[in-house]
Amino acid sequence: MEDYHKPDQQTVQALRNIANRLRIISIKATTAAGSGVAEIMSVLFFHTMKYRPEDLRNFNSDRFIMSKGHAAPALYSMWVETGFLKESEMLSMCQVDSTLEGHPSPKQQFVDLASSSLGQGLGVACGMAYTGKYFDKSSYRVYCLLGDGEMSEGAVWEAMSFASYYQLDNLVAIMDINRLGQSDPAPLQHHVEKYQKRCEAFGWHAIIVDGHSVEELCKALSQPRHQPTAIIAKTIKGKGIPAAEDKLGWHAKTLPKDMAEMVMKDLQSRIMNSNKHLYPPSPIEDSPPVSLRNIRMPSAPSYKAGEKIATRKAYGMALAKLGRYNERVVALDGDTNNLTYSEIFKNEHPNRFVECYIAQQNMVSVAMGCAARDRNVVFASTLASFFTRAYDQLRMAAISESNINLCGSHCGLSTGEEGPTLMGLEDMAMFRALPTATIFYPSDGVSIEKAVELAATTKGVCYIRTSRQDSAIIYNSSEDFHVGQAKVVYQSKDDQVTVVAAGVTLHEALAAAEHLKKERISVRVIDPFTIKPLDAKTIIDHTRATRGRILTVEDHYYEGGLGEAVCSAIVNESGFNLHRLAVSHVPRSGKPQELLKIYGIDRDAIAQAIRKMLSTSTNAK
Repeated sequence: MEDYHKPDQQTVQALRNIANRLRIISIKATTAAGSGVAEIMSVLFFHTMKYRPEDLRNFNSDRFIMSKGHAAPALYSMWVETGFLKESEMLSMCQVDSTLEGHPSPKQQFVDLASSSLGQGLGVACGMAYTGKYFDKSSYRVYCLLGDGEMSEGAVWEAMSFASYYQLDNLVAIMDINRLGQSDPAPLQHHVEKYQKRCEAFGWHAIIVDGHSVEELCKALSQPRHQPTAIIAKTIKGKGIPAAEDKLGWHAKTLPKDMAEMVMKDLQSRIMNSNKHLYPPSPIEDSPPVSLRNIRMPSAPSYKAGEKIATRKAYGMALAKLGRYNERVVALDGDTNNLTYSEIFKNEHPNRFVECYIAQQNMVSVAMGCAARDRNVVFASTLASFFTRAYDQLRMAAISESNINLCGSHCGLSTGEEGPTLMGLEDMAMFRALPTATIFYPSDGVSIEKAVELAATTKGVCYIRTSRQDSAIIYNSSEDFHVGQAKVVYQSKDDQVTVVAAGVTLHEALAAAEHLKKERISVRVIDPFTIKPLDAKTIIDHTRATRGRILTVEDHYYEGGLGEAVCSAIVNESGFNLHRLAVSHVPRSGKPQELLKIYGIDRDAIAQAIRKMLSTSTNAK
């Protein structure tokens, strides 16, 4: 290589010394069988990566993602070596009062996103690299350390494909090929040439190295890049520990105390005197400053009362509008942009639209990477049903305290003729279970525009649920919306039952209320707007006003949706009589209105349920 400057012998020895110190610190802290990635970490953090140890979230710095999170001791030891952590902190790792957990999490400043739900790190790294190359247009690089066990995960290859397609030449994946998995050898064991062929088939430049050779690692990581690079590092698990070296059964196992002391003594003897002190090179300061404050719509919605529009289309229009005045708003989709209507954003802001194709797991990981370090406000959309396959990524986004916004269209029976495979009927249950989630369920064009605006500034995972068919505008353009604040959309002083409904069923509830009015039955209708957090106070207060009678109606399975959210909210209230309407079993194809009727959540079913509630109440008296 013409431009490769081989490190001098003092540098090489200093890097070897650091690697052995990392091993010693790891064994002290965990008495586990040493780290096979010590040389990789040493070269990365003290020779290759450009960053500021005193400013860990600096947006100019190179990024590092440890996908193989079980190597956390090596990462923590590295930060002891830099001086950011004290060795005493390392010794309290995994204890209840320690910020150093068994796998990396954002409780530490040097961790951007939680890891070790294996197979996800490379997708996150793709999002960071895409941001660096196309949005920030900066020099920083992204490095991701993977284990060979997680190479069996399909999500890894989704990310490999994405990185190649978008020519992410600022992305380096270091693959720790140590042969051994949790309970059995990895499928390809030490056949590194097979990994190389697979990576090359996916469009990566793949280099095989001895993962314990400082010189080979320095050379490989210094190569010029015109495509994403995979460093395939052949390593020995438990390197330097005769009883554990390249042997099964030592994964996360501790060494006997006497063996640990003997190993540390041996490692210490390998540390040679060196006057050379290594410091990470400083980053190039060419990333633009970004502020995500005051992300808001420039004007009120322009819909007119009675006008009809599908909430999925209104979502696309709202997103394009938000992006018009905020250049860090970006959109992702999974080859459904003509269904979710994110195509409106794509057509208006093509340079800020990322097509992730039919790889929903990777799409969510890329969204997390794009949002990291507060570089972008990210919206990712696909059909609501497709988010089920990305649930582990969503779970990790919550654990990572990631701020991402997701939109699921074609929710519920509104998918109609497409049939149950494309009907999102369990999505609210999924997102309600995530501790950081906010769930918006808008019912018209006005409320969805407000939902998009609010999601942009709401921390955590935000989910917006949209429907396929057109629905009437019910809100005035000047209506004010807030997270956790319900709207009473239909009421009188004589109301006898409170109905809580959202989306398609809100319109059915309003139609039922109008019909029942002719029978002199007065009904109060509430739109929750957000399912999580739910406006419990408004629902309870209005249910009291209707003598404790409350009915929930939802285009979702009974389990985990609106009805159960209301149940949880009123569980401690006495004298309340709650009835629920929801989809009770796997539906079939048909016209949306036919399906609403068949599965008992249309206006007629609502009216009948209210009559029954009042009849039962009268009989009880």
